[in-house]
Amino acid sequence: MKTIEIIQAGTIQLGEREKPQPKAGELLLKLKYVGFCGSDLSTYLGKNPLVKYPRIPGHEISAVIESKGENVPENFVPGQAVTVVPYTNCGQCTSCKQKRFNACRYNETLGVQRDGAMAEYVVVPWQKVLADKELTDLELALVEPLTVGFHAIDNGKVTDSDTVLVFGCGMIGSGAIVRANLRGATVIAVDIDDDKLAVAKQMGAHFTINSLKQNLHDELVKITNDNGPTVVIEAAGNPITYKQAIEEVAFAGRVVCIGYAGSEVSFATKLWVQKELEIMGSRNANPSDFDAVMKYLRVNEIDESLLVSEIVEPEDAPEAMKNWAEAPGKVMKILVRF
Repeated sequence: MKTIEIIQAGTIQLGEREKPQPKAGELLLKLKYVGFCGSDLSTYLGKNPLVKYPRIPGHEISAVIESKGENVPENFVPGQAVTVVPYTNCGQCTSCKQKRFNACRYNETLGVQRDGAMAEYVVVPWQKVLADKELTDLELALVEPLTVGFHAIDNGKVTDSDTVLVFGCGMIGSGAIVRANLRGATVIAVDIDDDKLAVAKQMGAHFTINSLKQNLHDELVKITNDNGPTVVIEAAGNPITYKQAIEEVAFAGRVVCIGYAGSEVSFATKLWVQKELEIMGSRNANPSDFDAVMKYLRVNEIDESLLVSEIVEPEDAPEAMKNWAEAPGKVMKILVRF
């Protein structure tokens, strides 16, 4: 079968591997669309410490069931449209015992710690497969990246009394904007790209700030009556925005960190203590986040072109990855169509 493989940092190419066969408890999926994630870009750039090469990337999945092994429930049948929860969980670590399976100590995400779905076929345990009759193939590929932002809003305990600031209006930030808006919060989107801010507005942001052109603090003073946002979502993965999150969040506020900064971040602990802040990480997503995103996509008509920058064939995927690496700020989502 045809695959897309990152051979080493800076080298991505088409490959060939044997078509997998499902074992007991597994489903063989024929891929429709697979999205390139920021983690895949990091793998290509040699900045992902969790990856060993060569690696088949990809964990944002739209597929149909091709066949199944023994001991798979009868409700899974060939031809069903599905997406996949791409994480593993051990069931025994402290995270799993608290039912926070997304933060399993021994998690292995498709395309990161193990080979992913950038191929014509992939096998996965049936427990990780979510079938849906209503969503399109393209929508199913958008489910997983949106769940990450949804999960961050859950971690931030966002309600309709909150003002939520989202740093970074890519795919993950868009998920956070949507979920915060659904919760009834006032949403402020911050980015340095006007095109992404325009998308953020259409996804539910009430205010947008281009922090390259506008003074972030002054704008927040006006919007929040000098109180600051009660919740800040850091989805940019930038040392500057990490510091700004602590500086700009309201007293007794919450800061939720999704993005990985490329370098260490130092900031004065005075604000952390003085404001009595809750600062937490947010990793992957839980089954409830997948349910919430799929429900959102079923009942809301969204312009998919807002979130999908480009759809390419497998032969063109290496070039698309190279172009993304050269201009990452302009890309929302690249989908590969199998």
